Amino acid sequence: MMHRPPNGANSAPSQRPLADTRAPDEGDGVDTSPSISDSIAKTTCYMCACRCGIDVHIKDGKVRYINGNKDHPVNRGVICGKGSSGIMQHYSPARLKKPLLRTGPRGSGEFREIEWEEAFSIATERLSAIRRTDPKKLAFFTGRDQSQSLTGWWASQFGTPNFAAHGGFCSVNMAVGGLYTIGGSFWEFGEPDWDNTRYFMLFGVAEDHDSNPIKIGLGKLKARGAKVVSINPCRTGYNAIADDWIGIRPGTDGLFVFALIHELLKAGRVDLDYLLRYTNAHLLVIQEPGAADDGLFARDAGGNLLAWDRVAKTPVSATDTGAEPGLTGSFTIDGRRCVPVFQLIADRYLAEGYAPDAVAERCGIPADTIRRIAAELAHVAFQQTIELPVAWTDWAGRRHETIKGRPVSMHAMRGISAHSNGFHTCRAIHLLQVLLGTVDVPGGFRFKPPYPRSPPPGPKPSGKTVKPMTPLDGMPLGFVCGPDDLLVDEAGTAVRIDKAYSWDAPIAAHGLMHTVIRSAWAGDPYPIDTLMMYMSNMAWNSSMNTVETMAMLTDSDEAGNYRIPFIIYSDAYYSETVPFADLVLPDTTYLERHDCISLLDRPISHADGPGDAIRHPVVEPDRDVRPFQSVLIELGARLGLPCFVNDDGSARYRDYADYIVNHERTPGIGPLAGWRGKDGSAIGKGEANPDQLQRYIDNGGFWHHDFAEDQRYYKMANRSYLDFAVQMGFIPKAEPVVFQLYCEPLQRFRLAARGHGRVVPPEGDRQRIETYMDPLPFWYMPFEEAAVDLQDYPLHALTQRPMHMYHSWGSQNAWLRQITSQNRLFVHHRTAAGLGLVDDDWVWIESINGKVKGQIKLVDGVNESTVWTWNAIGKRRGSWGLKDDAAESNRGFLLNHIIGDQTSADASGKRYSNSDPVTGQAAWFDLRVRLVKCAAEEAGFTEPQFERFQQPPHFEPSPDRLTFGAEFRRAREAAE
Repeated sequence: MMHRPPNGANSAPSQRPLADTRAPDEGDGVDTSPSISDSIAKTTCYMCACRCGIDVHIKDGKVRYINGNKDHPVNRGVICGKGSSGIMQHYSPARLKKPLLRTGPRGSGEFREIEWEEAFSIATERLSAIRRTDPKKLAFFTGRDQSQSLTGWWASQFGTPNFAAHGGFCSVNMAVGGLYTIGGSFWEFGEPDWDNTRYFMLFGVAEDHDSNPIKIGLGKLKARGAKVVSINPCRTGYNAIADDWIGIRPGTDGLFVFALIHELLKAGRVDLDYLLRYTNAHLLVIQEPGAADDGLFARDAGGNLLAWDRVAKTPVSATDTGAEPGLTGSFTIDGRRCVPVFQLIADRYLAEGYAPDAVAERCGIPADTIRRIAAELAHVAFQQTIELPVAWTDWAGRRHETIKGRPVSMHAMRGISAHSNGFHTCRAIHLLQVLLGTVDVPGGFRFKPPYPRSPPPGPKPSGKTVKPMTPLDGMPLGFVCGPDDLLVDEAGTAVRIDKAYSWDAPIAAHGLMHTVIRSAWAGDPYPIDTLMMYMSNMAWNSSMNTVETMAMLTDSDEAGNYRIPFIIYSDAYYSETVPFADLVLPDTTYLERHDCISLLDRPISHADGPGDAIRHPVVEPDRDVRPFQSVLIELGARLGLPCFVNDDGSARYRDYADYIVNHERTPGIGPLAGWRGKDGSAIGKGEANPDQLQRYIDNGGFWHHDFAEDQRYYKMANRSYLDFAVQMGFIPKAEPVVFQLYCEPLQRFRLAARGHGRVVPPEGDRQRIETYMDPLPFWYMPFEEAAVDLQDYPLHALTQRPMHMYHSWGSQNAWLRQITSQNRLFVHHRTAAGLGLVDDDWVWIESINGKVKGQIKLVDGVNESTVWTWNAIGKRRGSWGLKDDAAESNRGFLLNHIIGDQTSADASGKRYSNSDPVTGQAAWFDLRVRLVKCAAEEAGFTEPQFERFQQPPHFEPSPDRLTFGAEFRRAREAAE
């Protein structure tokens, strides 16, 4: 029997606020519901990228307590360890306090404090000179800042193509693999149908991403008895509660997926009707080797795509709803051989090289297990079909009385993305979903607005022409459709400093942040003047090959000048990168500023409706710091950037809050979609509303719109949804989004590699382009793995973040440090036994790039050929306000020190970034290592160690003992 407390206290499983939140009097004299705050401010968390709603309790002008906002559409009141520990992030002893100007050698940490006017004058003078001469001499790169629509817009107005954000070293494979295939992707672009799915597959998902929604969703699945299958080398977090853990070898997920596809095709368990309605599976592909259009889609004289009508025995328009398109066969049209896309799919994946027996050993998964999972997928998809009693109309006007779905869903993240073969693996997972007919259907993977968009979406990247005092003709980042869209000069040389949208990384939709320091140091493809960075710890855990990276940041030319002449850096904390800056612009914490979680950037939508959110200052800064977004807007006005000044030259925006309300990217569309129009009655499009921010604050910091029942599924072809998407400005026309199983833009690059077209790659790049720009996904061994002697380096090495930390931020947090202040290298006990290692041994972890020392922990839940550790725990002495004896600096270690940032030289001697060759995604997880037991005298401390940073002026020492909260208790007791 359920125990019900007296006095009406709530015990129901509700996530709604209680009418009376006081706990009942238990008669023991203990007040379990003390008054803890004078006021509660509702805003958006920033302890990770999840963007949950939080209630911040304020007492005497200070943050007293943080809990989840029960009304918020992202977390619905759930809060994690990171979110509730935001107090310690806000009051971190590592917070910067004033602008800083370097006085000693770069990297020493020697600064003097300056006033903001001097900081603005230095930056304005430097940036003005660049803009007057050559805007691309500014490289502006930002981290996980959640304001990329502003920062990218600023770069465009400045006129530099050299802008990128964190995505290139985080998850661009995940984004581009999906956006070029289905017009959306995992993580921020889509989610499983938690309420209806019956079979859920997690690929490479650690517990730090989208954590609260996933936890809520997994709870629903477990309660309903749905099966959860995790494919991950490490059994932690979500993977530890899976019904079926598949401990795959890193970098082989694509092979595993292709084997599943092989089995499904062989059994005929694919949704042919779904393929015909929503994909390009029936389009005819020209098969004329050597021809300039080989591998392109067949088109008629009017440019219309063609399919083959299997009844009329003739080519027809692919959009002819009255035709009966065929999916297999070979046909001759105008003397040219053509086959449907599905025929190419069958030919490739039915090959024995993709059979379970052929891939099992390489994947580390028994062939029978692969066959079993394929059979389970087929059974759930085709024998447990869902049908909702909701009528809807498709794009062609056809009415459907019900909404049907196949209840298989999938989710993937960085464990798939961060390999040099990750783009094709991501595409493979989407191909698997589409073949089963599980995208945007009940029980399947669902799009979050503003997605889906036509794959690939627009716009294209700008920057081919860079002129002094002239904005770019568009945004620096975008999506290419072929070689003509690349940012290369007549000789094929990259226009961008990071070589995004060049032959090195043609579809680098997020840029290559991880290459900018090496390229700027080497002056390749040209020298820059100023590197401006925001909230990205590029001198430590956001760089591969950190030892060389730090050397490049401090290296000088023969004349004694730094090879990277000037570095402007903004951060809220004294990270490992701050000491390498020449000018430091101190940022606020997330509780002291405005932020915009926008539909133009990374919104908080869910599949049943669009949403966005804000942050707003809930406390005032107690230091001389300013929000970087407002600093950037003021710099824009001081520089006279066109969209940041009025006609008379005065500043157009007072600060970031003013920008959020009054900026329009296109007429009627601004950063926020809610409460638009003079009276706040419009959504999506409308005039600026001067009360918009207050409306958000009054609503708990967010806006959300619920779809009608008939808009929630089949968004790629649902007339009601498509009409709504046009009204909101998500898409230009109410046209269907056709899934691209065969990616024609990639084939255009292959044709260029064969010498066809106006823009062709240099001779030395042609084989690379021909190989990797394949229009159908395929598998190849990751580059670093292929370059090393696997007998010498037999182990894969991975990093991931713990659920309670995120990037560098968490491991400075006093409360979270009590959970994890030292990372271990997790090693399977059988692997350790074979190496003569026991629990707690100290080992050298050696790669072809160097070695690092750490302590091991023996476990069972890891692939036996894999070792792994928590990322971003190890710190450099003098950073983050940590004391010199902190475990993070003395016992924690960082695998980044031994991850190479370049590939081995090819036959011509050229070295590429250690990245995916299609998108430029950093290949963090391709590392191969060996373990060597330390000598007794080497144990007990981590290596390598680096010189301790000096502390900024007036930097207060960290407390020996933290007693946060005691002042509130004393004040309460005194009042009593």
